[in-house]
Amino acid sequence: MSGKHPLYQIMQRLPGTCQVCGRWPSMPVCTTCETRHAPPAPRCPTCARRLPPGSAHCGACLTQSAGGGPTYLHALVAAVDYAYPWDGLIARFKFRGEPGWAGPLATLMLRQPGGRELLGTCDVMVPVPVTASRLAERGYNQSWELIKALRRQAPDTRALALADALVRIGNAPDQHPLPREQRLRNLQGSFVTHPQHVARLRKTHVLLVDDVSTTGTTLNAAAQALLQAGAGRVSALVLARTSAH
Repeated sequence: MSGKHPLYQIMQRLPGTCQVCGRWPSMPVCTTCETRHAPPAPRCPTCARRLPPGSAHCGACLTQSAGGGPTYLHALVAAVDYAYPWDGLIARFKFRGEPGWAGPLATLMLRQPGGRELLGTCDVMVPVPVTASRLAERGYNQSWELIKALRRQAPDTRALALADALVRIGNAPDQHPLPREQRLRNLQGSFVTHPQHVARLRKTHVLLVDDVSTTGTTLNAAAQALLQAGAGRVSALVLARTSAH
């Protein structure tokens, strides 16, 4: 059923039980739980880490910039920390066959500072791709599900959504538990731009969308591939940011 169908819109607003505290009637995450567990917080515009009061960038990004390390992302916005209860809900969304979580999680992404602004300024929205084997196993790419939900909830956006603008090559091991250096080695050359979309990406502001950013290496590698294909600028919007490398 299309996200624009009236029945779909009604179903999205039907009450149920909060999946965090159990309150009924409620949306999947009630307002009280969202306020408690997803308060707006100042974050580094480059990597989305939480910032101490009065800081414009985190120390890690300042150090990397001074050392000349490559950063291909123009900006990175995260809605929440990868912690309770979001880590459990993301696991259900990503690994347990519950793509319906895309709607509530996209709502959270749009409510946090910077999310709706990025959506309003980008020209193209691109999901971080998964490997063919993982797509076959899950049946969907969670990042693409988030993009579809974001567009449903922000119908005024004019951004073009391209599901296959990026292609992931090979089957790198799970990146989550690996240190940054190993992630960088694993991801070298892992992303290529689909030849069919190169012309559509040229000189555009591309918004990468993903569920979680841990070290930023995946997003950085994807951004590098898009810039090499001619994109003018690449930003990223993610649901959650882990607290440490």
